[in-house]
Amino acid sequence: MVYDTKIDFLYLSEQDMIQAGVTDMPACVDTMEEMFGLLYKGDYRMAGPNSDSHGAMVTFPENSPFSTMPKPTADRRLMAMPAYLGGSFGTAGVKWYCSNIENRQKGLPRSILMFTLNDVVTGAPLAHMSANLLSAYRTGAIPGVGARYLARKDSKVIGLLGPGVMGRTSVAAFIAVCPQIDTIKIKGRGQKSIDEFINWVKANYPQITNIEVVDSIEALVRDSDIVSYCNSGEVGDPDTYPIVKREWVKAGAFLAMPALCNIDAGMEQADVRKVVDNLGMYEAWYEEVPKPAHKTIPLIGVRFMDMIAEGKMQHDELEDIGKMIVGEAQGRKNDDEIIIMSVGGMPVEDVAWATVVYRNAVEQGIGVKLNLWDTPTLR
Repeated sequence: MVYDTKIDFLYLSEQDMIQAGVTDMPACVDTMEEMFGLLYKGDYRMAGPNSDSHGAMVTFPENSPFSTMPKPTADRRLMAMPAYLGGSFGTAGVKWYCSNIENRQKGLPRSILMFTLNDVVTGAPLAHMSANLLSAYRTGAIPGVGARYLARKDSKVIGLLGPGVMGRTSVAAFIAVCPQIDTIKIKGRGQKSIDEFINWVKANYPQITNIEVVDSIEALVRDSDIVSYCNSGEVGDPDTYPIVKREWVKAGAFLAMPALCNIDAGMEQADVRKVVDNLGMYEAWYEEVPKPAHKTIPLIGVRFMDMIAEGKMQHDELEDIGKMIVGEAQGRKNDDEIIIMSVGGMPVEDVAWATVVYRNAVEQGIGVKLNLWDTPTLR
């Protein structure tokens, strides 16, 4: 039998990705919901011994004998995030995640990301694509999926810490699933980012009739139906992470936390429901880092794992959003319960959204076809 050995793949620039629908948040939320169902059923694989690892990161020492070796400055990452996702996707891929907070001094985004999508049978590349928007929109869509199941349907007020890229995409997702939202309270570090966020909201979401800039986290949380911390900051001391105090939180609030976060003793109580996006990933993280793990990984879901180890929480109190999506557990149970969800980010999310955008691009003739080889030199 004669096989066709020619391999072409699609290169998609950032503008190509936009044209192919990467910024379509309602579609991204739906895609992430489908992904969560597959995740809960087990039709996926990520890295690590339990197939739930976030990825593999290159780290740098504080002191190196090599003058050219990078220093471990804030948000410096060189990280590979591979995954396979089954179901209607049936693809594999890897995101190469590079970031350095010093990039902003050069007019560049903190993170510069690329994604390669592969045929799962042969391993041949299907596409190599710009991934900053891919990653940003899939990240924001996850709090949106959480809000679909866990926020009150009549939610009107968002409290947002960190009006940057993650904050924008989270707001877009919240509005996609809670159309009655009309107010956003924001707290940011600098006036420039606040002004840019306000201009973005006004340009894209005219239903938002009230934007309030607040000067404290307490003011941000109080009276908000949906709360999200999307800030960046130094990792290592949980006492410095932005906190949520129970006395601030409105009855019935949903809190989606994709960034640094800590909670007080009141929020630790069992009547506050604690949800994660993938329990296996938090278990994998917990095995990979020194304890208490929250010092190394600042997500609130990792704090939940520390609480279990400290005897402050039972393992079965920790809920998985996927179980709710497949109908094996209930989402919001009443209008008064407080629910906090940890959002960790997973490479299966990138695979899911990359597959949808790639297929859109193929159907619409978007992108540049590149040739890997007609016939491989080595076989």
